[in-house]
Amino acid sequence: MEKETVIRIEGVSKYFSKVIANKDVSFDVHKGEIMALLGENGAGKSTIMKVLYGLYTHDEGQIFIDGKKVNIASPRDAIEHGISMIQQHFSLVETHTVTENVILGTVKGKINMSSYNDKIKELCTLYGFDISPQSKIRDLSVGQQQKVEILKALYLNARVLIMDEPTAVLTPQEADSLMEFVKDFASKGGSVIFITHKMREVMSVANRIVVMKNGRVSGIVNAKDTNEKELSSLMMNSDNESIKTSVNAPTGPVALSVNNLSYIDKMGVKRLNDVSFYIKQGEIFGVIGVSGNGQDELAEILSGVINSGTGEIKLDNKDISSLSVRERIESGIGYLPLDRLKDGMIGDMTLSENLMIKESFKGGRWVKNGFLRIKDLKNYTEAKIKEYQVKASGESDLARSLSGGNAQKIVLAREVDAAKKLLILNQPTRGLDVGAVDRIHRIVISQMHEGKAVLLISTEISEIFDICSRFTVMYRGKLMGIYNNGDLSISEVGLLMAGVQV
Repeated sequence: MEKETVIRIEGVSKYFSKVIANKDVSFDVHKGEIMALLGENGAGKSTIMKVLYGLYTHDEGQIFIDGKKVNIASPRDAIEHGISMIQQHFSLVETHTVTENVILGTVKGKINMSSYNDKIKELCTLYGFDISPQSKIRDLSVGQQQKVEILKALYLNARVLIMDEPTAVLTPQEADSLMEFVKDFASKGGSVIFITHKMREVMSVANRIVVMKNGRVSGIVNAKDTNEKELSSLMMNSDNESIKTSVNAPTGPVALSVNNLSYIDKMGVKRLNDVSFYIKQGEIFGVIGVSGNGQDELAEILSGVINSGTGEIKLDNKDISSLSVRERIESGIGYLPLDRLKDGMIGDMTLSENLMIKESFKGGRWVKNGFLRIKDLKNYTEAKIKEYQVKASGESDLARSLSGGNAQKIVLAREVDAAKKLLILNQPTRGLDVGAVDRIHRIVISQMHEGKAVLLISTEISEIFDICSRFTVMYRGKLMGIYNNGDLSISEVGLLMAGVQV
């Protein structure tokens, strides 16, 4: 029996100046189907979904809904056709309740909150969401907040859900719960398109898989007829073997020591609570936890972005607690921030300018006799573009023209060079595909072999297990213990991430 087609994308292309984001993309979405969208970073996955949701206007091709050609010029148009998109970064008002967030923008005049609370409660019951409609967003876990975003779509009677990296900030238990919702939603006749780089999710819930490469569809396969090796081959431009590395604890001297570090933010919330650990030279030390439990503040205090914590920070046995950002850079600290585009780059500068932006103009390597060594800088940038496999037309491209993952690679290239002693990485592979993750892991491991100390902050347990010799779990600003790689199982780490002592 032929399945009912809800959406048909036919020959869609999207261009950004000289860059081809999508070219002749065609696929359909069936009723009651879970469809995964896979591809390397910059392959065009997010772009084609933003076209479908009305955030971008396509330059060529057609979109059909229920067999009729449509023009989706805005998210409002998409919502009217029953399409909703749940993005990685939530758009919730923390001081409002669940119900207030769900109905925001859909009602006016005098509001009977009791009636709307009942409607939201019914939705929660129908889909098994253990959330009180009257709870404030600020009091919910990250996993519950994501479900509120889903409730907003369900309240608008969405029949197609686009989910962008839906489990990126969830514990393993929360991710399993979300996958159960996805299957339940599809069983009720809804359709789900989810962008993910986690093969386990794809193989466990997807019915079909659309693989994209270089802005085009490179394959459409049924999940039951494929495997991870075939999918990786379709995604990547070349074969990539999984890295294998020793994670034995190094025996060198301590490079970084943090003692009794605490931090209270401007709102009076204690983000770090008596944090203590050390990292040896030639060691990758992992920090795992659900986003928002103090990891970002830890990275910013160590790099000097925040300079109001209490406690002691020593680099090579020298106290750096009172040093400025510039002084810490000169001490040999490289820092890859979480928001690469906002905090790591200047969008209106070229790639060359962004690579030199942290250099001193009083005698840095790109300055000679008061003049910039422009030719050398351009050659260096082109070499880094090639080494890190950045999808760009050249060193003169503006930073804002890059996709998030390619911007990430440029910032990483700069910070790896800046890190003479300590490299701080805040989720360096977030949102990247298998091939890009593999390449970045190789780079990080090379820094370990050069004797640098590496602090790796991640929400991916597998990433910590793959390349860290020791790790800690952060929950609400506290360390839940420090462990050698191999001490704990994935489920035990998941429990620690949720604040449950094992």
